[in-house]
Amino acid sequence: MEDILREYLPILIFFIIAVGLALIIIFANFIISPSRPDVEKNSAYECGFEAFDDTRSKFEVRFYLVAILFIIFDLEVAFLFPWAVSLSEIGLYGFWSMMLFLAILTIGFIYEWKKGALEWD
Repeated sequence: MEDILREYLPILIFFIIAVGLALIIIFANFIISPSRPDVEKNSAYECGFEAFDDTRSKFEVRFYLVAILFIIFDLEVAFLFPWAVSLSEIGLYGFWSMMLFLAILTIGFIYEWKKGALEWD
């Protein structure tokens, strides 16, 4: 049991140093940085004009559909890189498994496209 705890001691020390350093940086920010906001600093700066509507207004459902489709295809690319690197090792089974995965995603994309979920009116 003592050997196991000795193996985890560097991880515990690293964790303590990381938390301590994070706390020091946060408190140093409050102590060193000035906090004197003025009218210009608090004004709208992203678009160049004042907001004309409440910032907590609801988005259309289509925005969420496009966001979900982006996440799906972004994850698809994240799966394709390791698959392409290890393709010579996984053989035909790995190749056809990925083709099935891509076919299911393609069918879902075509379904969304035919339903008009990607058209922004």
